[in-house]
Amino acid sequence: MVALPVGFSPEILARLAGLETALGRTIRGKPEVVRLSVVCLLARGHLLIEDVPGVGKTTLAQALARAVSCRFHRLQFTSDMLPSDVLGVTIYNAHSEAFEFKPGPIFSNFLLADEINRTTPKTQSALLEAMNEGQVSIDGKSHALPQPFMVIATQNPVEHHGTYPLPESQLDRFLMRLRIGYPDLASERQIVRNSERGLPEAAASGLLAEDVLRLQEAVHRVTVEEALVDYMLAIVEKTRNHESLALGVSPRGSQALYRAVQALALLDGRDYATPDDVKRLAVPLFAHRVVINTRTTLVQRRADVGERIIEEILSQVDVPL
Repeated sequence: MVALPVGFSPEILARLAGLETALGRTIRGKPEVVRLSVVCLLARGHLLIEDVPGVGKTTLAQALARAVSCRFHRLQFTSDMLPSDVLGVTIYNAHSEAFEFKPGPIFSNFLLADEINRTTPKTQSALLEAMNEGQVSIDGKSHALPQPFMVIATQNPVEHHGTYPLPESQLDRFLMRLRIGYPDLASERQIVRNSERGLPEAAASGLLAEDVLRLQEAVHRVTVEEALVDYMLAIVEKTRNHESLALGVSPRGSQALYRAVQALALLDGRDYATPDDVKRLAVPLFAHRVVINTRTTLVQRRADVGERIIEEILSQVDVPL
């Protein structure tokens, strides 16, 4: 087991398993999606859920946020939304004769940015500082966000009418991108049978904000051998020299993979990372960060091509023993 910090109760790991169980009851038949969502939380990352309508994108985001006893806010992004609708605004208080800052929805532990690609680039960019630095700057003043802080965004990759594609700088701030996909027959049968009871309520896992923060700190204690770091960097270097990629993985992406590998090891009850952890995480962490050459995307969607290229690179890089 992982060497836990002083004062860290082993019961927290049991609650972490309870978090996965709670999410699994809400999102049927998708254990890998559930596990990677928890990894993203432990790695202090932000999650982009991209898929067609009706497969549970918003349900997963709500379940993850509400399973932890933290402040949660859902924000439906629209084309007429302004940055102040997300961040907040400074107004004049006539009684105190002073300007007061009124915090926006972003001042929560979990922000569900539903259909993030339906708002303008101006409003999308309002999230950049918050996602990268855990603070927002308004009228020359910086305001720290509550911790833990996680943005869970959803978008439909098929519908393009009235949408604004996320720029590379925004995509790079999401630790990983997940696609849920359609459920198998048995899972969909359960979903249909349970539909008459209404929408499933997210079950509480018993985790509090301070528990999540301690788990995030414990992630840093997971050992990553130098040979494994070299393996990760070799994969990153391949993306920067691949003939089908106009832009490879950034150093931020390298850092993201390192943290995520540690988080996955912790979730598996190990105090060390393995090459299998890297293989398991490379596609969801890197596919949305690379920029495909225009000629390569004429036949297939960018997301499909990015995932295929990362898988190809994984097969070409020697695995450390």
